[in-house]
Amino acid sequence: MNALQILYVEDDPDIREVVILSLRRDPEFRVHAAASGREALSLIDQGLIPDLILTDVMMPDMDGPATLAAIRTRPHLADTPVIFLTARALDGELDRLLALGARAVIIKPFAPLTLAGQIRRILAR
Repeated sequence: MNALQILYVEDDPDIREVVILSLRRDPEFRVHAAASGREALSLIDQGLIPDLILTDVMMPDMDGPATLAAIRTRPHLADTPVIFLTARALDGELDRLLALGARAVIIKPFAPLTLAGQIRRILAR
């Protein structure tokens, strides 16, 4: 089986490091990290074709929803699953994020030791 290529977008370096370490516990995950939506788009435009995009919602300059919208303009990524991570767990916010086309929303704080399994369960749905 080929490794699952995950593009993770997060502006907070501490959270980014925790997620990277958490996901790399799964030997079938290959994690590529970007500190902003613009950096994520640059990685994609340089040839990265992720199997999954995991992105923070609240980021300066280009937030998660804007990043998702820009990614969806690339035809080869139109159906790539996207999972949002957010600290804002209000029902209306979750519904809004799912309506944008996200596969799921993971609420921060999350359990680092079970994050990879949680993502696998989301993708299996």
